[in-house]
Amino acid sequence: MIRKIEYVWLDGYSPEPNLRSKIKIIKSDDRIFSVDDIPHWNFDGSSTLQAEGSKSDCILKPVRVYSNINQTKVYVLCEVMNPNGTPHETNDRAKLGEEDKDIWFGFEQEYFIREGKGKPVLGHKTEGWMEPQGKYYCGVGSNVVGRELVEEHLDMCLEYGINITGINAEVALGQWEFQVFSEGKIKACDDLWMCRYFLDKISEKYNNHIEYHPKPILYGEWNGSGLHTNFSTKRMREEGGEKYFQSLFSALEARQDVHIKNYGSDNHLRLTGRYETQSIDKFSCGVSDRGASIRIPAQTAVNDWKGYLEDRRPASNGNPYKIAKVLIETLDMADELNETLHNMFSNVNTKNFDIIREKYNGIPSSKDLLDEYRNDENYILTDEMMESKANIPSEELKFDVNSK
Repeated sequence: MIRKIEYVWLDGYSPEPNLRSKIKIIKSDDRIFSVDDIPHWNFDGSSTLQAEGSKSDCILKPVRVYSNINQTKVYVLCEVMNPNGTPHETNDRAKLGEEDKDIWFGFEQEYFIREGKGKPVLGHKTEGWMEPQGKYYCGVGSNVVGRELVEEHLDMCLEYGINITGINAEVALGQWEFQVFSEGKIKACDDLWMCRYFLDKISEKYNNHIEYHPKPILYGEWNGSGLHTNFSTKRMREEGGEKYFQSLFSALEARQDVHIKNYGSDNHLRLTGRYETQSIDKFSCGVSDRGASIRIPAQTAVNDWKGYLEDRRPASNGNPYKIAKVLIETLDMADELNETLHNMFSNVNTKNFDIIREKYNGIPSSKDLLDEYRNDENYILTDEMMESKANIPSEELKFDVNSK
């Protein structure tokens, strides 16, 4: 039996990579069950900004298989590797480390459909009057364009085993969204890239172009596109608590610049404080607030602060591997800081943590707490405390839970 194996990978372009693919023909009667059943393959890295012409070979390492029932066509997502077997410098997937199914991600991918590359967005005229946005969100009939392509994409994702959880027409005419969810940081990102790949491939059939730019329409009153990122950890879902969530907000605010740098290019055109966004140079969070940096779902707040959060800052062209990585780093930092503060406070017999927090107008920095700790008569500073990642210069952590 002849099987077509379509290898899919990310190239070396920046600020965002492009999807690439090529097909390998395999003659085999055996079904493909895992990546172990698919051979590695090489490609010309000098044509994808991943190698020089004199040393052009890069290796495609299969990492996830997407197949339908009859397996006449199998798609395989690949990591790019160096010839010596190490991850290529552009391999952002490898930088995520091992899979962790305790952290869940749900991506909301917004996009526009153009009549073709460099051509107008579907439904938008270069001349004449257009009805402003308002009726297009989740619209039907004459209030939407491009539905045939969108639903064909939905069917293909389902056919190939992706946990795509929904689609809808978005606020602007010619703008759509799909949602994809996974229990596991790596699988969620893999599935999003394959959803994008399928969407781009189907667009070839319709002679359309999928526009992932966060603000493709700069005239008039039109929304941009985001990659709203819903996330939760086991602790957020099962333990929670308002104070814990407040510490997460503080950590997210403290690393605002780091997040923005990893959330997609040209995002300043979208994050203006208008059209359901917060300004790129500000941070806010709020219950059910779609104009905030972080939306707190109402069910999270009313469920004893147990559940998930939505980061509304990522741009529609953002690389999910980078987005997941920086979010996980911030969550880990918040957890370690909380643990370190707890361990240090447990040795301060003469202080009450609420008094200390009020004194420093929020969560005290590691330096502030060290000062309080050293002033205590039972002062003992352990090596474990000093080696903690939380023990960093105080100017790098500017927390203020009381401002939320």
